[in-house]
Amino acid sequence: MNTHSPTGSPLGRDTAYPSHYDASLLYPIPRTQARSTLGVNESALPFIGHDRWQVFELSWLDARGKPRIATATLYVPATSPNLIESKSLKLYLNSFNASRFASDDAVRQCIEADLSHAAGASVSMRFGVPALEAESDALHIDTLDIDIDHYGPPDASLLRADASQIVEEHLHSALLKSNCPVTGQPDWADVNIVYTGPKIDHESLLRYLVSFRDHAEFHEQCVERLFIEISTHCAPQQLSIEARYTRRGGLDINPWRATPNSAPPTALRTVRQ
Repeated sequence: MNTHSPTGSPLGRDTAYPSHYDASLLYPIPRTQARSTLGVNESALPFIGHDRWQVFELSWLDARGKPRIATATLYVPATSPNLIESKSLKLYLNSFNASRFASDDAVRQCIEADLSHAAGASVSMRFGVPALEAESDALHIDTLDIDIDHYGPPDASLLRADASQIVEEHLHSALLKSNCPVTGQPDWADVNIVYTGPKIDHESLLRYLVSFRDHAEFHEQCVERLFIEISTHCAPQQLSIEARYTRRGGLDINPWRATPNSAPPTALRTVRQ
C-alpha cells in the first residue's frame, strides 16, 4: 500500500472529473505522524473509535445503463493505519457515475473492498444515512457568558477539573472550528463530550475548544488531540468524544474516539449536516 503526505493530495489542486470507475483516486494518509506529535503509541492506542463518513452524492449505472442514486454511511476504524483524504474520496465516489454495476450490492462490495485496501483495515458500508437528531440531553456550554481571546494554537493548559467532584456529564458545543492543513479552508463541527470523572470546568473547556479556531489539522486528528489532551489534563475515568463536521463536496465526517470498552454513540446527524 502506497501512502502519501497531505501536501501531495488532490486538495487545493485542479483535478479532472473522473470519467470512469477508478480506485486509484483514493489517497491514503498515514495516521502515524500526527499521532506521534501527541505521544500516541500506535501499538497500544489509548482509545477506540471510528471515522463515520456520511455520503450524500452517490450514483452509478445499473446493468441496463439506467442511473441509480443513493446515500451511504461508511465506517473506517480508528485502528486503521491510514485515514482517507476527503477530496480523494469524493473523486473516487464520483468515478462511479458512468460505470455499470450488476446490482446495488456489487457497488457496496466494491466500495468496501477499495476503501479497506486504502485504509489498511476493514471498512464497512451501508446504504442510507442516519436520522436527524431530534433533541439531546447534553448541556450546551456555548451559552456561557465569558470573555475569550485565544484562537490558536490549541492550548490544553486552559483546561481545569475539580478532582473533589466526580460526575457524569454530556457536554455539547457547536463552536469547534479548525482549518484544513492543505487549503486553509474552515472546517466546522458540533462536538459531544461524554465523561465520568473529575468535574471539568465548563468555561475552561469552552475556551479550550475555541483555541482550535485557527489551528490547521485534519478532522480525525483534531478529535484525537481533544481526546488525548482532555484525558491528560482532566483525568476522566471514562471519556467519549464525537465531532460531527459539516458537509463539504457531498461528504461529512464524524470521528469518534473513546476510552476502551466504551459503547459507540448512536449514529445521528445534526441540523448542520
